[in-house]
Amino acid sequence: MKQLTIVGAGWAGLAAAVAATQAGWHVQLFEAANIAGGRARSLQQSFAGKPLDNGQHVLIGAYRDTLALMRTVGLNPDELLQRIPLDLRFADGQGISLPNWPMPLNMLAGLGRAQGWTLKDKASLIQAAWGWQRARFECEPTWTVAQLCDASNLSPRVMTQLVEPLCLSALNTPVNDASATVFLRVLHDALLGGAGSSDLLVPRVDLGALLPNACLHWLNAHGADIHLGTRVSATQVEALQDAASADSAVLLACPPWEAARLTTDIAPKWAYGCAELSHTAIATVYLHCKDAGFKGLPRPMMALHSDAQAPAQFVFDKGALSEQHNLLAAVVSACAGERDDVTEQVHAQVCEQLELVNVEVVQTVVEKRATLACTPMLDRPEPFVADGLWACGDFIRGPYPSTLEGAVRSGQQVVTQLSQVAHR
Repeated sequence: MKQLTIVGAGWAGLAAAVAATQAGWHVQLFEAANIAGGRARSLQQSFAGKPLDNGQHVLIGAYRDTLALMRTVGLNPDELLQRIPLDLRFADGQGISLPNWPMPLNMLAGLGRAQGWTLKDKASLIQAAWGWQRARFECEPTWTVAQLCDASNLSPRVMTQLVEPLCLSALNTPVNDASATVFLRVLHDALLGGAGSSDLLVPRVDLGALLPNACLHWLNAHGADIHLGTRVSATQVEALQDAASADSAVLLACPPWEAARLTTDIAPKWAYGCAELSHTAIATVYLHCKDAGFKGLPRPMMALHSDAQAPAQFVFDKGALSEQHNLLAAVVSACAGERDDVTEQVHAQVCEQLELVNVEVVQTVVEKRATLACTPMLDRPEPFVADGLWACGDFIRGPYPSTLEGAVRSGQQVVTQLSQVAHR
């Protein structure tokens, strides 16, 4: 039987392990932490008897490979994810939301009722979207999202209330730095991927229950060997790689800085490319609302007006989503501030914009290297490292930014490549 050793049990490693097992490989899966999930995982800390997460991750309907993987390991995405038609409205009612209609009717209806938007704002978006579609959602590879929008003559209001929050949530990179090519690719899949592709899918359960735990259970049931809390050394990777053959391989499914550490002697040029990648942070501020009249937010997810002093872009009502009543999760994408400063700013921002008074900070979680800085012409490492040694993850070359879907696709695609090599 073919043998595959996978180092890392994040979403990419788990996706690869399931795909490899289905393809007839015997999998050994090693994870340094005591829990699976990588940078999308549950925490030991809880609220209302349920775990908190290291961040408020959101999927979109176009993430078909992730949704399919959930079904493969016995989960029902319709039960675990709350499907919300794209809604970027603020507490004051401004912003855009799309009804649950087919494209382009939903976009036209959403534009028609967008509060606070002038006819000029709406016309600029229609004209820009038409231009992007005519160009097949392609542009100059060196452009940032800001340059794309400038060339498309988008109005300032559309920029601040639609493009900026979308760019930050999808690419975790500010519009002045973010790759327009990748942004358009995500827009293409969301807008033209069929019914429901642009919907937001917000977890109703903790991240462990959303996928990792079920993957581990499925892998155990299908004969994989799983070693949590087991750190693999560079020497061990080198020994495994030396012993690799047509019927065995090693797959690194760890973060890029860890992959660089493990391959410095084996493939120094590849390792250097990993080590040089830039990352951006995401902060999640959990807040307990104790206002006597608070019955939850009007919607499970709401946009927030953001600037340098009010850095959060979205707030989630965990009571409506996961029955953690009176708990709010405010998210700061592309977070650049210090933890205590961000906590104080977000607390004040949420209280002011949601008109709340008695709000207590529960926890602030900062993932300092949450995603790649998705900049134009970004040179991402290839999945092939050296003979018998491969890599997968949201940092490996591929069409998507650092998202859960990007990680899952990378894990599945490298197994396809491995299987092709093994059959030669």
